[in-house]
Amino acid sequence: MATELEELIDFLSAPSPPVKKAAVDIVRGLTGSEDGLHSLSNYANTVLPSLSRLLSEDKEVSEPAAEALVNLSQNAELAAKMVEIGMVKIAMDLLYKPGFSITRVLVMLLVNLTQLDDGITSLLQIGDEKMQGLYVMKLVRSFCRSSEAGDDPFDHVGSILVNISKKEAGRKMLLDPKRGLLKQIIRQFDSSGPLRKKGVSGTIRNCCFEAENQLQNLLLISEFLWPALLLPVAGNKEAGRRAFW
Repeated sequence: MATELEELIDFLSAPSPPVKKAAVDIVRGLTGSEDGLHSLSNYANTVLPSLSRLLSEDKEVSEPAAEALVNLSQNAELAAKMVEIGMVKIAMDLLYKPGFSITRVLVMLLVNLTQLDDGITSLLQIGDEKMQGLYVMKLVRSFCRSSEAGDDPFDHVGSILVNISKKEAGRKMLLDPKRGLLKQIIRQFDSSGPLRKKGVSGTIRNCCFEAENQLQNLLLISEFLWPALLLPVAGNKEAGRRAFW
């Protein structure tokens, strides 16, 4: 006989919108406590795919589903399972879907997933020669453009950039002069948003670990780089996990 939690997870796939909405709200609530997270982790193989499918639903369903995934992704094992089932690709595809309305939450999910090496590899699209770097270029472009608007749904991209720049492959991609990504990122250092500025600062510091091998590329952007390095900015080198409590 199915347990109450198993029945609840089954309701996430119910054909009735009200039932589905009620179920995802309850699951979202459970992820707000340690006990709830622990209980749901025992059903990761079913609850994670079910929640991921809800991300393409209307906002009243997709938003609590995304928030539940953000909370669940605080657990490294659950985050690893999300990466395994292609959550990075799912999130990136949805972020750039016309009319998508929960951008900020999915960006926060990507922050948590890129705490893992496999999550970084997935976002960098390592192994796909034709598409490698496309996701990062899209995020950098959105990061730079969204600062011009009042609302800033991509401000957490700064934390993603900090995460990927912890890995050599990420630093090399950001420092590639043909892509010009770090030059675009550095220009955001003047932003008034502390989260955005902290992300830019951390990314710059991480990229400077490649100074010995990438000196020429760093010198090419020195007029933007030195002011950012010399101005004092508070912040850690590694971005913290995101959650909804």
